[in-house]
Amino acid sequence: MSAKIKYTDEPVGPVKVIPDFLPAPEELVFKEDTVKVTIALSRESVEFFKHEAEKHHTQYQKMIRSLLDAYTSAHKQPPAKRATRRKNTRD
Repeated sequence: MSAKIKYTDEPVGPVKVIPDFLPAPEELVFKEDTVKVTIALSRESVEFFKHEAEKHHTQYQKMIRSLLDAYTSAHKQPPAKRATRRKNTRD
């Protein structure tokens, strides 16, 4: 067991006030650009996500969406550069 800390009423010393750098609560609410879809998933997969979501106190749909987003980010290829046509200078 660790030793208990004994607090005293001694002076703290010089205090430096720092400016508030935390975002406002409304800046922490992210509105995701989502699209509603209907998809048939295996019962086993849905039950797995429901069980895991319950353990972690979240929604299973959010977990599935996060998984798909992570997969997309990992496999997304950069946009291909479009070939430019050179103008024929022999006109």
